[in-house]
This record gives sequence, structure tokens and C-alpha cells, in this order.
Amino acid sequence: MTTDPTTNRRPQPWIWMYHAVGDPTDDPYGITVGPGRLDHQLRLLRDRGLRGVTVSRLLRAHAEGRDHGLVGLTFDDGYADFTASALPVLRRHGCSATLFVLPGRTGGVNVWDPEGPRRPLLDADGIRGAARAGVEIGSHGLLHRDLTTLDDGDLREETVRSRELLRELTGTAPAGFCYPYGTFDARAADAVRAAGYAYACAIDPGPAAGPYALPRTHISHADRRGRLAVKGLRHRLRRLPGLRPVRLPALQEPVR
Repeated sequence: MTTDPTTNRRPQPWIWMYHAVGDPTDDPYGITVGPGRLDHQLRLLRDRGLRGVTVSRLLRAHAEGRDHGLVGLTFDDGYADFTASALPVLRRHGCSATLFVLPGRTGGVNVWDPEGPRRPLLDADGIRGAARAGVEIGSHGLLHRDLTTLDDGDLREETVRSRELLRELTGTAPAGFCYPYGTFDARAADAVRAAGYAYACAIDPGPAAGPYALPRTHISHADRRGRLAVKGLRHRLRRLPGLRPVRLPALQEPVR
């Protein structure tokens, strides 16, 4: 009798994906979660004996086989409502998170969303404040452009330059990158790796999953107990041979 090697694969680290935290009624993209619903979701998480942590912490624990009970929490785009609406809820439940920001648009708005509504982004002080509060700051690129459509120079701006600017802004070079729109290809992943990032988050990379294409579960305002349970089951059934534990030498890279 032969043994199916897939039966021995460990569950992959579970990473939740959020965006804005505010009024979800005017949102054609379905990426806004109300503060009360975020509170409800994190309460359900804690009721199950789970705790939200940064992606770097989750990956280090996973590499050491100690990630049981941990879920990565990510917030894309760096909306200004993160510090006002999300951070207090995270603190209330003893959770931390990774915030992916756009250093080329600090203090601006989400101009990449053609249907709006316009939402303010964190300014430099807001990003530094989040970092001081224990939030892991990662790069979402420089200007929120699809990396697969860029020439070599613009690709370097989105990966290398955004990392340099965040290092100048926070005093720490970010370990993580998040692909705008969740889109990537081998060239984009290679550019992220070459820029010095330790990992990159995608959405549903399928067979391409790996440390530079980490899958995430989108969490919406509609997600309550039943829907979260289904999403948790789907996650537990995921066994991706291409995703190996990520080994991070340090949570943060000191300024040199």
C-alpha cells in the first residue's frame, strides 16, 4: 500500500485580509468592514482560542512548528481609518497586525479605485504611530500599480524604492510586501525577492504559492460566525506543496 504524501502536509499559515474599517454602505468593492463587525470577528477568533498576530510573527512560528492558535491579520492600502477604527479593536482583543502602506501616496487618497468612494490614507505621522503601537509596517508598493504591467524601472520603484522610503520613514526596512490587486507573476516575485523582502502576500496564488506568494482569506463585513467557520474549513483543507515554511532571521531589520 502506498502513502499519499499530501496527507502529511501541515496546514498552511492562515492569514486574514482586511482593507478599510469604516462605513461599509458606500463600497462597490466590498472591502470595508465596520468597526463593530471587526470587533465581532476578532471576538469570534479569540473564542476559538486563536489570536491575531503580524505576518512576520506567524511565519516565524510556523517555521518552528509553533503557529497553532495564531492567525495573521493584514490590512491593505494604509487607510487613515486604521489608527482611528481598527487599532483600538485590535488592542481590545490582544491582537496585532501587519499594515501594508503606500509610501508614494502618504496623506493622499485611493485614486486607484475608479468607482470611489475616496478614502484618506495615513500620512507619515500616522504610519509611524502605527509602528510605535506594535503594528508591522509592510510595503504595498509605491503607488498601487499592477506589478505585472510595469517596465523594469517602474518595477524597481514599486519594490526597491518603496522599501527604502519606509525604512527612512519608520527606521526599519519592511520584511513584507503585498502585491497591489493581488496580481503577480514570476518576474514580479523575483523583483520583490531581489529588493530584500522576506515574504510577499497575494490573495489566491494557487500552485504558485510560496514565501513570495502567500495566500490570504478575504474577510468582509458579511462574515459572521457561519461564514468564518466555512472559510476556516476551506483553509484547513488547503495543502500547497509549493509553500514551505518561511525562515526570517529577524522580525525587523535594523537601520544601517
